[in-house]
Formats: sequence, C-alpha cells, structure tokens
Amino acid sequence: MAHPRMPLKSQIWIAISVYVLVAIVKKKLQLEQSLYTILQILSLTCFEKAPIYQVLTEPSCQWIQPDSSNQLKLFNI
Repeated sequence: MAHPRMPLKSQIWIAISVYVLVAIVKKKLQLEQSLYTILQILSLTCFEKAPIYQVLTEPSCQWIQPDSSNQLKLFNI
C-alpha cells in the first residue's frame, strides 16, 4: 500500500530506478534469470545476510516454471 504522503511520481521513479538497477546487476553478474525472477528472489531474501551473487546463483534459487496445465481457465478459447 502506498504511503499517504508519497506522491505518485515518486513511486514511479523509485520503481523505474529499482528496475534499472536490477537490470544492471543482471548484466554485470551475467545472470540467466529474467528480471521478474530476480526481483521475486530479492523480495523474498531482502533481509538475509548473504551476498547478492550467492543468493541469485545458488541452486536453491533456480526457480521452476509453474505448471500451467493446473491453471484455471477463465474462457475456453
């Protein structure tokens, strides 16, 4: 939830800045994960005392793509 005093422009600039910083880290560390996956990993491990490279490259962080066959369908197209 947004902070009541933080203007929307500030939130947008913070989001863009974080996205660009993660893109730079992805390129520098030559990571194969998507930016979305990296952001998800970082959001889950933000309070761990481990180096970012270790968190993003250890085998336990290799996310498995969800099985979409179990996904409910809104429309039968």
